[in-house]
Amino acid sequence: MDDSAYRRLVEGISDYAIFWLEPGGAVATWNAGALHATGYSAADMIGQPFSLLFSGEDNGTGAPEALLDTALREGRSELDGWLLRKDGSRFWAQILIDPVRDGDTPLGFGVVMRDRTERKRLDEELRRSQEQFRVLVQGVADYAIYMLDPGGHITSWNSGAERIKGYAPEEVIGRHYSAFFTPDDVARGEPTTNLEAVAREGRIETEGWRLRKDGSRFWAHVVIDRITDDTGKLIGFAKVTRDVTERRASAQALEQAREALFQSQKLEAVGQLTGGVAHDFNNLLMAVQGNLELMRDHAELPERLNRLVGNALTGVRRGVSLTQRMLAFARRQQLHLEPVNVVTLVSGMSDLLRTSLGPSIAIEVRFPLALPDVMGDINQLELCVLNLCVNARDAMGEGGIISIQAATEAIGTAHLLHLAPGDYVRLSIADNGSGMDATTLARATEPFFTTKGVGKGTGLGLSMVHGIVQQSGGALQLESGDAGTTVSIYLPVAPSEATALPVSTPTEPRRVNRQAVDVKGPLPVILVVDDDPLVLSTAVEMLNYAGYDARGAASANEALRRLETIDELVAVVTDHAMPGMTGSELAARLATIRPGLRVVLASGYSELPTAAPGIAVQLQKPFGRDALLAAIRGNG
Repeated sequence: MDDSAYRRLVEGISDYAIFWLEPGGAVATWNAGALHATGYSAADMIGQPFSLLFSGEDNGTGAPEALLDTALREGRSELDGWLLRKDGSRFWAQILIDPVRDGDTPLGFGVVMRDRTERKRLDEELRRSQEQFRVLVQGVADYAIYMLDPGGHITSWNSGAERIKGYAPEEVIGRHYSAFFTPDDVARGEPTTNLEAVAREGRIETEGWRLRKDGSRFWAHVVIDRITDDTGKLIGFAKVTRDVTERRASAQALEQAREALFQSQKLEAVGQLTGGVAHDFNNLLMAVQGNLELMRDHAELPERLNRLVGNALTGVRRGVSLTQRMLAFARRQQLHLEPVNVVTLVSGMSDLLRTSLGPSIAIEVRFPLALPDVMGDINQLELCVLNLCVNARDAMGEGGIISIQAATEAIGTAHLLHLAPGDYVRLSIADNGSGMDATTLARATEPFFTTKGVGKGTGLGLSMVHGIVQQSGGALQLESGDAGTTVSIYLPVAPSEATALPVSTPTEPRRVNRQAVDVKGPLPVILVVDDDPLVLSTAVEMLNYAGYDARGAASANEALRRLETIDELVAVVTDHAMPGMTGSELAARLATIRPGLRVVLASGYSELPTAAPGIAVQLQKPFGRDALLAAIRGNG
């Protein structure tokens, strides 16, 4: 390649400034790269001193001349520094100067220069970032951040590590990090196992107990990362530790609350299903009971068939008892809440408990001298106590001691049983039996769940107690272990002055009996309203048999239409849960258009208005003929 080809090659390079200096430092050649880097053209620079690229300060110190002298003396000189462009702006230049001689005579200098401003900026940002990172790590107080060598010895220590673990840097650097583990963890080889896992997998995250300098424990969340060099060789570990003792305690409390909420929601869902099934079953039982009672009272029924009907009625009554327990669990049973003295209630049951539990069971009763009254249904509370005592007896097998205790307890805003804040009486019934495991305890209040043998229990006793207590404004708590089981029911303390609800006194209808069918003149008319055809026909038949002119309506709107043609109406018997218009809404309409009309509101649920206009009495489904007549006549 001839000289002209070399010249064209050099002059065409744009990324590098390549130029020739005369022995005195004047520019002799100037390529495209030099133009690109400095903004000076060849016409600007050829013949000008090389020092034109330097600042006045550098020229004042003789920096350009020193570079050329160094090149002559040492055969090469290098410089990384700031130079000036034609427009006065600065750029970071990397300069290499080589002298050219003819023997001992210098002919000039070859200069290769490159604009490294962007590289300088990146290097400076990296240095600043590293410094900021070092300051950041050192200043973090909530995290222990430190380095380990490949053997697990501590090589750095930040302020967070000092705060959390209690060691100053000079006390801990050089020590093995296993000093922070409990003796049991060290004996299991956990420190070594952790580092081996990090070296193999690159990172681990774990939690466990760690020790402070003073010997106290804290629950640590730990992350360890593997650190390698550019060749992939292990050079150490980065370890981050955080004290999460409070978070762990809060998480455990939250989990307990979630579990309690989940259990509550599960029981609520099961209660909705159970209540709906029991309500529909009540309607069926009412139809069966009503028709059986009509058959039983038929004069032509043979004695043998009369006995069979009696047996069937006994079965119906057992079904009614079963549905009442289901409704109690679903909190849809009618309760008559009034002030109840727990001491008097339990004392009055002493004979019943002794005969029910048998001679192998001893009963211990411990009550304080003064105990406030609670709000509850006395009959249902007696049933609750009896059920809990029978369950306690069954849990002890060969006999034992049942302890019945009571105490007042003030409930605040944060209670696991989700009780409203206020004063409660806690009535506890404890046995010294074998107790329940965690799985059994979690399902104990579910309806139809039982640990007893087939035919020895319905699984509704405890769920019934749960429903009754919650419907009374309280809660049920189960505690069980190797020493036995304690069932506690919380009941709200009765207000100091209990006031009775006002009861309306509508006009009493004309009373009749079965023989009223023989009297002359029109019979008293009773309108029965129910959307269940089977229940409607049964109730109408019972009233007709009792001597009334009973007529049926399948809805509240139909009942209102039929009222327009009925003058001698003495009472209306209406179901509550009906589509379109409820029984209580119908009663309110009747109170306006037929003042004084006696309205009997029937339902298998408890969600009935306690003082709705026009309602004379509430009737619990399933009801028989006698209960129906008593409600109509007002002598029940």
